[in-house]
Amino acid sequence: MPTIPPERARLSELEPHQARQMAESFGSDPERYDRARPRYPDAMVERIVAGTPGAADVLDVGIGTGIAARQFQAAGCGVLGVEVDARMAEWAKERGLQVEVAAFEAWNPADRLFDAVVSGQAWHWVDPVAGAAKAAEALRPGGRLAVFWNAGQPPPDVAEAFSEVYRRVMPDALASRQSTTASDGYSVLCTRAADGIREVGAFGEPEEWRFDWERPYTRDEWLDQLPTTGLRAQVPPAELAEALAGIGAAIDAFGGSFTMSYTTLVVTATRTHAA
Repeated sequence: MPTIPPERARLSELEPHQARQMAESFGSDPERYDRARPRYPDAMVERIVAGTPGAADVLDVGIGTGIAARQFQAAGCGVLGVEVDARMAEWAKERGLQVEVAAFEAWNPADRLFDAVVSGQAWHWVDPVAGAAKAAEALRPGGRLAVFWNAGQPPPDVAEAFSEVYRRVMPDALASRQSTTASDGYSVLCTRAADGIREVGAFGEPEEWRFDWERPYTRDEWLDQLPTTGLRAQVPPAELAEALAGIGAAIDAFGGSFTMSYTTLVVTATRTHAA
């Protein structure tokens, strides 16, 4: 649930990839990030691999701590990561992943070619046109670009309880006035990604895939992951602590747990043979 305090409202006027302070804030606690962030559905990984001829070499853009990368490794792929946050990159490298530190738009493929370029929960931090052009440069003809996001939606009564906390603690926050589903919000990111792919002219027509799944959360599990979102960079520590206390109390009122409905949204396109 993204929130934009009024003193940081200027971030909302930027395209996501221009908000560099926020984009590079997630490595402050990589252990928590890796522990608490949701994984991706196995069906998505399987479909990307199955839809990519000879998918053996995968480039993971915004690899972070390696959440998606490990899933592609488990599917039999070799993975190289590109990560702008050196703290996250170091954490992933210490756990056996190959990672190069760079903003993807400035990263040098050095004549290396990949079967697939993937990006989980990170493509909105990449310029959609420059990123698609770089992906085209790094892909073999027939290779696949697949960028994806997890959009979570609590049950309506839980969502309203959470929003009430945000309205009380951060009345001007985006999360306090959410009225649409999370997937509606992420559809904007999907549209930007698809438009960037089309503009480059090196891919076939983008497709959008959806995967619906659920994950139960205990009170402690949900509170563990909240600081891994943009909240940590966007609000002062005292406000964050108050919000966490309020969210925890709300979950307690529902019996100490709830089930989150997730939709994983994928924008994907195949590299054409044209130069």
